[in-house]
Amino acid sequence: MANTKSAIKAARKAVRLTTRNRGTKTLIKTLHKAFEAAVASADAKAAKDAGVKYASAMDKAVKSGVVHRNAASRAKAHVAKYVLAK
Repeated sequence: MANTKSAIKAARKAVRLTTRNRGTKTLIKTLHKAFEAAVASADAKAAKDAGVKYASAMDKAVKSGVVHRNAASRAKAHVAKYVLAK
């Protein structure tokens, strides 16, 4: 158990932020799977739509500190590689 006021507050924050981060990461994984499925189906329009949603979610995750900016940049480059090639 936390002993100081600041440690108690940090423990409360950790629970709240962990919940938020888990939801955001789940959404990102779902969007990534949808993008990969669209690419595999060779449907250019669906791949582009799914790629835009996935890249947007990554940008929002970076803004809230859930995902590192380099990881988001790498993911967006992966999306661009498939979306722009078709």
